[in-house]
Amino acid sequence: MEALMLEPSLYTVKAIIILDNDGERLFAKYYDDTYPSVKEQRSFEKNIFSKTHRSDSEIALLEGLTVVYKSSIDLYCYVIGSAHQNELMLTAVLNCLFDSLSQMLRKNVERRALLDNMEGLFLAVDEIVDGGWAWDPPPGSVTSPWGVILESDPQQVVHRVAVRGEDVPLTEQTVSQVLQSAKEQIKWSLLR
Repeated sequence: MEALMLEPSLYTVKAIIILDNDGERLFAKYYDDTYPSVKEQRSFEKNIFSKTHRSDSEIALLEGLTVVYKSSIDLYCYVIGSAHQNELMLTAVLNCLFDSLSQMLRKNVERRALLDNMEGLFLAVDEIVDGGWAWDPPPGSVTSPWGVILESDPQQVVHRVAVRGEDVPLTEQTVSQVLQSAKEQIKWSLLR
């Protein structure tokens, strides 16, 4: 039996997906064109949800792809890689994403809290994996053929996301960010 020899490569992911407990997309970022249209992506997401939402395992081989996943209350987080990708690296990415979200959402990893902090999710995913487009690539754009894993330490991801959030000028912050900042400043001034 001949051993399959693969060229050395960077550890990569094909997609990161977060679905709610009904299998509806909350977040999806595809790093290649395995599923080029939204219709194909939605079909894949429905398939992946139907195969995993009642399972206790953390890994699956589906449509020739390695899928690692984790659930919390009403969220399902998925990291997808090719069939020959190292499952431990994919799990490291999943754990980094999940732990980063847990810290950013103050251990409240659920749908509503995630929707209230989507900008933090986008920044965290960008810190963890480089490349790809969220949802659909703009017409005529060239997508990166792979998402390269940049970080697997949730502490570093949360720190970088927090630093990016602090650098935003007041005029570019959302109303909720301004209110949150004002609440924190009032709290600290009262505690002095």
